[in-house]
Amino acid sequence: MIISRTPFRISFFGGGTDYPVWFKEHGGAVLATTIDKYCYISCRYLPPFFEHRTRIAYSRIEQAKTNADIEHPAVRGVLQHLNISHGLEIHHDGDLPARTGLGSSSSFTVGLLHALYALQHTMPSKTELAHAAIHVEQNILQESVGCQDQVMAAHGGLCRLQFFQNGEIGYTPLVMKPERLSAFQDHLLLYFTGFSRTASEIAKEQIAKTKQRRVELFAMLQMVQEGVSILSGDRDLADFGELLHEAWMVKRSLTSKITTPMIDDIYEAARGAGALGGKLLGAGGGGFMLFFARPETHAQIRAALPGLLEVPFRFEGLGSQIVFYQQESPIIRDVSWGEERHTVDIHASTPFGKVA
Repeated sequence: MIISRTPFRISFFGGGTDYPVWFKEHGGAVLATTIDKYCYISCRYLPPFFEHRTRIAYSRIEQAKTNADIEHPAVRGVLQHLNISHGLEIHHDGDLPARTGLGSSSSFTVGLLHALYALQHTMPSKTELAHAAIHVEQNILQESVGCQDQVMAAHGGLCRLQFFQNGEIGYTPLVMKPERLSAFQDHLLLYFTGFSRTASEIAKEQIAKTKQRRVELFAMLQMVQEGVSILSGDRDLADFGELLHEAWMVKRSLTSKITTPMIDDIYEAARGAGALGGKLLGAGGGGFMLFFARPETHAQIRAALPGLLEVPFRFEGLGSQIVFYQQESPIIRDVSWGEERHTVDIHASTPFGKVA
């Protein structure tokens, strides 16, 4: 059995410039971090003793006889990409709900790829893992998604991503003094609005309007470097919160589906209680909201948002990890003697070695 652990991410600035339709013409950049909330994927070879060949457990349970019968798009796409035909059992657990603006879909794809690579005794680099996830989501599944989520899930950490016109992606960790990094995290509050949405649906409208939103996207691109400058220098951290507010005002104008009257009410309530800035995470439409506020105002903000669930968090810097590895090989169906028998290849770490 293999278990992978892959973090979710928070994007501060630059979202929207990570879509190929934009950065292959203008270049793009994102300032983001991964957090200590994770997607867990366990997988193992499934013995051929059942009517189904593959069993997948997530918010529902699928039992499929062929890969083509699998309804979960990411699972089907990853198995196609890796050309896996053996029976599998795949189980997903997450610290936070899906479709809530934290890059959970890409964390799932990256985590599943990582686990299945390990099951096949392969250890890809973080860059290879990210690019494989981008290929699955954009080319195999044809989803309207950007490139930041896959890179963040694979690499982890607080960083600046750069998307070049030739399609290459750069990853630069942000260097900060420990006390400043801790103070930065202490200014952040994360709330669940109670709504979920599918990012690709909102992204389709944003992509369609890319050429009409050149001014806004260039402004968001410039905010990435401004955010890096604030964090890596000695300016007042309050400047970051004010920049976050400015970015949200720009982002909410990109399409009509990014915000809603209820989300606007939540944001204004937090601002009225002392938040310097904030944003709805992800493509928009619902999910998690991030607020930036001086620690001494957090009590007032919590009082102003009594019906919302606050999620405490800290940054993490490891990216996708294999947290459990027990080597195994698939159970093989052997019919060479004219009658069916099963050869079981047990992982070498058992006290019994191989059993046939």
